[in-house]
Amino acid sequence: MVKRALISVSNKEGIVDFARELANMGVEIISTGGTAKALKDNGISVTSISDVTGFPEIMDGRVKTLHPAIHGGILAVRDNPDHMAQIDKLGIKPIDMVVVNLYPFKETVLKEGVALDEAIENIDIGGPSMLRAAAKNYKYVIVIVDPKDYEVVLKELKTDGDVSYETRFKLAAKVFVHTSQYDTLIADYLKRQAGYEKYPDMLTLTFEKVQDLRYGENPHQTAAFYREIGNRSSNLVSAIQLHGKELSFNNINDANAAIELVKEFEEPAVVAVKHANPCGVGIADNIFDAYMKAYECDPVSIFGGIVALNRRVDYKTAEKMHELFLEIIVAPDYEDDALVVLKKKKNLRVLKLQLDMPQTAQFDVKKVNGGLLVQDMDTVDVDVHQLKVVTQRKPTDQEMMDLLFGWKVVKYVKSNAIVLAKGGQTVGIGPGQVNRIWAAENAIRQAGERSRGAVLASDAFFPFPDVVEAAAKAGITAIIQPGGSIRDEESIQAANKYGIAMVFTGIRHFKH
Repeated sequence: MVKRALISVSNKEGIVDFARELANMGVEIISTGGTAKALKDNGISVTSISDVTGFPEIMDGRVKTLHPAIHGGILAVRDNPDHMAQIDKLGIKPIDMVVVNLYPFKETVLKEGVALDEAIENIDIGGPSMLRAAAKNYKYVIVIVDPKDYEVVLKELKTDGDVSYETRFKLAAKVFVHTSQYDTLIADYLKRQAGYEKYPDMLTLTFEKVQDLRYGENPHQTAAFYREIGNRSSNLVSAIQLHGKELSFNNINDANAAIELVKEFEEPAVVAVKHANPCGVGIADNIFDAYMKAYECDPVSIFGGIVALNRRVDYKTAEKMHELFLEIIVAPDYEDDALVVLKKKKNLRVLKLQLDMPQTAQFDVKKVNGGLLVQDMDTVDVDVHQLKVVTQRKPTDQEMMDLLFGWKVVKYVKSNAIVLAKGGQTVGIGPGQVNRIWAAENAIRQAGERSRGAVLASDAFFPFPDVVEAAAKAGITAIIQPGGSIRDEESIQAANKYGIAMVFTGIRHFKH
């Protein structure tokens, strides 16, 4: 039986109706500050926390529930005669329900320009203490931290006169999940403010669920999509879906790859992605021409793919994209008549996403069985003035433009990776091979005659001169690669032999 309930909430959604239902069942309601006022203003009888503790709220509400009259009433084990005798002797009455949600720390620190003092003031002390106490004593105390659970609890109280053990246990578990996330957010914020080491001995991460997915990579796998709290960069979590069915696991993974690559370009750019690898990239003076370049790189693989554009989609571009089957289109905006065209396909996911937001992700995280790999995001860009020309022939201005374009693209192709480019367009992409020559051969095979006069970008150094030999045979005129192999000189000599210009970046872009 629930005789007394303590209610103290920052999020007052639904609390008045919930408290009124409890009061109608004869439950005494204890409350504090703003919650008590909200309930009283709506005609609900409330016992002040000060009346229970015999002590006023002090320090602007910093101390109000941290008192034996509260925690004794929550933590007393009802089946323990000694516990019950002690609280009876001290005049402490049991508290059968605790309804608490916490100061809005997350919402506070996510505000632009929030001061440290304001963040500190929004660290809840009494709330987590009451929640943890009630959750620990869940057999005897019903604890609610989520307004979504009000209806569940009311239904059981009305039907059975009490709340079942199973529900009590689930509610208690939710409390510890909630307070754990709350503490993790505080710890993460304060670590950054204090300038703690980047990779601490104990790493805690917290994410919140965006949605359950229909399935994972394959239909027999379950999956969900989670948001990284505090990440304000351009990402799918920030996207607005304008049309189409729900995103799938693979949609999200592939669209992420397209978005990250298209953000590399300031000029109008289009990226087509299939199975997390770019299958076509184009830049031009306008978005239509950029799309055509991306499409023409590989008209086969783009079918069923994802297309990301960094400019507003016009009618002409939309009509062209409408001609083939695409899973997703992502762009910062769409002309009204372009949207009309794209919405003709009911399953096409059309997403609107601002693409000029700064990168705010702390880490790149890869889950391995039994552990976690954590590293910096690969945001390093090559400085054209630090490139090292290692061959007798220097790249022409046009070749250098294409080399830098190819270098941006190859960063997002799974290793081993080779990209062929010409005139602001990828003409051949060789992703994910177990040796570099196979990646080069695949890219050259895809490019065909378009490889003549093209440039080649490699995500890592050449262990042998075989890639240079293949490039020369295909008519490739310039190469960009990190350098650093003990056999670099053999590749340089081969490039000189065929009149190929070769540039070293000193930067590797492995992507596994």
